[in-house]
Amino acid sequence: MAAMGKKRGAVKQTGDQGVKKAKTENGEDGSSPKVQPTTQGTGMEDKRKKRRNERRKVQKKLKKQMQREGTPLPKPAETPEENPEESEDNDSETEEQEAPAPVTREDPPPLHGGKWTNKQRCLVFCSRGVSYRARHLMNDLKMLMPHAKAESKMHKKENIQLINEMCEMKNCNKCVYLEARKKMDLYMWVSNVPHGPCVKFLVENVHTMGELKLTGNCLKGARPIVTFDKSFDEHPHWSLVKELFTQTFSTPYHHPRSQPFVDHVYTFSVVDDRIWFRNYQIVDEKGSLAEVGPRFVLNPIRMFGGSFGGPTLYQNPHYKSPNEIRRAMRRLKGDKYTNRVLAKKALQERKTDETYPIDPTDEVFATPRDEADSEDEKPSQKKNKRRRKKN
Repeated sequence: MAAMGKKRGAVKQTGDQGVKKAKTENGEDGSSPKVQPTTQGTGMEDKRKKRRNERRKVQKKLKKQMQREGTPLPKPAETPEENPEESEDNDSETEEQEAPAPVTREDPPPLHGGKWTNKQRCLVFCSRGVSYRARHLMNDLKMLMPHAKAESKMHKKENIQLINEMCEMKNCNKCVYLEARKKMDLYMWVSNVPHGPCVKFLVENVHTMGELKLTGNCLKGARPIVTFDKSFDEHPHWSLVKELFTQTFSTPYHHPRSQPFVDHVYTFSVVDDRIWFRNYQIVDEKGSLAEVGPRFVLNPIRMFGGSFGGPTLYQNPHYKSPNEIRRAMRRLKGDKYTNRVLAKKALQERKTDETYPIDPTDEVFATPRDEADSEDEKPSQKKNKRRRKKN
């Protein structure tokens, strides 16, 4: 313990010695302070030099390109890092070179910049139990709509509101759903997912492209011209259908699966309170057309405020369900049978026992001898008939 205390006492310094040491370190005693070497300052200077060299190289390349193209040189940007000598050299170079006239462009650049801005995606699928014709119609719609997406068939017993979730999973904001009933009737739902509106149609007079075999032809994935009849602007419910169809059937500009051509036309016309769809090919620039297909007629049933449901916005008063039409046809066939039976009864009622009136005075001249002669002649006629049969 005594040795340890001696060592500690040797390390301790007096107050005068500590003050002298501090003065020598700060340089107050007249000598220069000790400067410790640092590596941070040298690293920063090296980085600045590299940046300056890179900027000079880039500026030289840009100047050469601008001189070749004949465009005016831009003014050098004032930076605090550059030396005043370098800025003077750049100013002298720009003054020596004369600025040529600016190059103007006749056509302004597109606003979208060649990008796919309209992100419309349409889900096209059908229910189970559809006929072959409805299935071919669905495939034709998929071919005509490059922005369409496919989905497996939906079971009839499932709630139709599930389609909104399916569209959300597929990242689609439009939907065309073909619903089959009794393997005879075909209904089409066109909806704006998820907020609506939605329109339900009865599809009639379906003719697919494979069935028609028309002369027209169009490029797969080409963008169409969607046209509408004047009657779509006369009533509000038709204008709603027009806006819904334009967003559903028109191909978005610059879609990845679309072609940059416009070679066919979709026509929607209203006749007999029904929408008639036709697809034509643009043959010449003069406006001559050739039909491609498919063909179908849409009979509107009801318009809803939501997607696949909601409040009713419009109901077609002229609509008759196919069940009512078939029932009326059966009644006509039943009426034919009843009319036939009634006609037979009327004919029997009109018939009389005597075909013509008989005069009772004709029997005054009839005698018993004449009646006996007539009876004798009858068996002789029977014998002659038997002989003829034997011969």
